[in-house]
Amino acid sequence: MDDRIVQFVGAGPGAADLLTVRAARMLREADTVLYPGSYLDEEVLAHCSANAELIDTGPLDLESILEHLISGYRAGRRIVRLVSGDPSLYSAMAEQTQRLDAAGVPWAVTPGVPAYAAAAARVGRELTVPLIAQSVVLTRTWQRSTAMPESESLKAFAATRSTLVLHLAITRTRQLMAQLMLEYGPDCPVVVVYRASQPEERVLRGTVAGIAEAVESAGLRSAAVILVGRALGQEPDPAAGQSHLYHPARDRSGPRADS
Repeated sequence: MDDRIVQFVGAGPGAADLLTVRAARMLREADTVLYPGSYLDEEVLAHCSANAELIDTGPLDLESILEHLISGYRAGRRIVRLVSGDPSLYSAMAEQTQRLDAAGVPWAVTPGVPAYAAAAARVGRELTVPLIAQSVVLTRTWQRSTAMPESESLKAFAATRSTLVLHLAITRTRQLMAQLMLEYGPDCPVVVVYRASQPEERVLRGTVAGIAEAVESAGLRSAAVILVGRALGQEPDPAAGQSHLYHPARDRSGPRADS
């Protein structure tokens, strides 16, 4: 690991064995590790050196986190900033890297397994199925968090009938399903995965009409991802046909094209 750079590292969905090989190596080599304690299986930190300084960012505000990153860099320490899932989604990385740039502190990013991918794997479902759904919308809702852009309403996304992945939304499940009812229908499959890949993992299966009751009965309030869409059905529709990639009529004589 570069000794003179702040490393933003995706911790994956939380399980210690779903870190990338690179992420595990960086944790072993780090002098200071800042980690989101509320979202990780504590076994993740077993990858760290016994001499590493471990800082839980849960009780810290942004300025306190930046102080640790900048002062650690200037002291010549090897710094890893662990973020849950993948740094490209809801990690506040942009806010931190802007301030690091302003302070003249270099940084780099190592991706991680996103929570929605771990959730889909847990239930054994591909989120894109031919002629059913070929797009996945990753979004969140606005209640007590950062406002959503006006162009990114749930109604607009629902109109596509793509597979929806709702982050940071579990406390509003009932309201959200009411908004999705018209486009997706009451019988559309929904899967909720709480703490995917971790010891406390819990999976709820249902429909747009019924999943809210299951979520409320389970008492889920955080750390869950909601998947909505026809691609989550128990069996693919035979009428949908096959993927072009593996279709028997596809020409395989030349180089593979992207489309």
